Amino acid sequence: MKEVLRLDHGVLTHFPASAGRNKPALILCPGGGYEYCSIREGAPVARAFARDGVEAFVLEYDCTEVPLGVKPLHTLSASVAWVREHAAQLGTAADRIAVGGFSAGAHLAGLLAATWHDADWFPAGTDLQAHRPNAAVLCYPVVSAGAYAHRGSFVRLAGENAAEQRRFSLETLVSARMPRTFLWHTLTDATVPVENTLLLEAALRRENISHELHLFPHGVHGLALADLETADPMKGRVPDRHINRWQALCAEWLKEE
Repeated sequence: MKEVLRLDHGVLTHFPASAGRNKPALILCPGGGYEYCSIREGAPVARAFARDGVEAFVLEYDCTEVPLGVKPLHTLSASVAWVREHAAQLGTAADRIAVGGFSAGAHLAGLLAATWHDADWFPAGTDLQAHRPNAAVLCYPVVSAGAYAHRGSFVRLAGENAAEQRRFSLETLVSARMPRTFLWHTLTDATVPVENTLLLEAALRRENISHELHLFPHGVHGLALADLETADPMKGRVPDRHINRWQALCAEWLKEE
């Protein structure tokens, strides 16, 4: 049975994996341009990971009262800290907690992965080790506030000021403290250009961060699992058995010791 945890500015829903100990955990942030949280990129994906032995959670973060600023980041921070605090009763390993997401939700996950160690991003007294992600799963991510920006996401997050938008540009925030990262994108994404992922991957290589990257030759933005359950034919999001493999590959990657 799903469990729901209500947080300040968000709701965390639990999708349990089969019984066991020291399982990896994955907290998923759906996309939606920081306007809403996509249902297609939430529960169906969490159920798929739970079937593969990954303890899964979906964070529905508050997208009202723009500019959002660091409010979603603090909500995800609290979610990671809660999962880590309850790791023993969940049967998960406290040092195997990943954050992940799609599009703008991937930006949110990547933001925590890049800034978890920097107290300037969080309220005074935050236990930085408690919210530290051990891995990041970023699916067709919003990354850059530069030339390839999904501008709507950055306006919702930071307002119209270009300098404030650049503060949230992930490729500039990567450091040696970034956890290992799994990335995928399609080359024909016309909404969030693949250059976002390529810029981030270059930053990961620069800092010698372990990462896995999958680029698929065709596919529109927002494919989620690229299966029947998450299909949206009116927007060109049709099932693709090849792209769907990203989820199984990612589950294998998360379960690596």
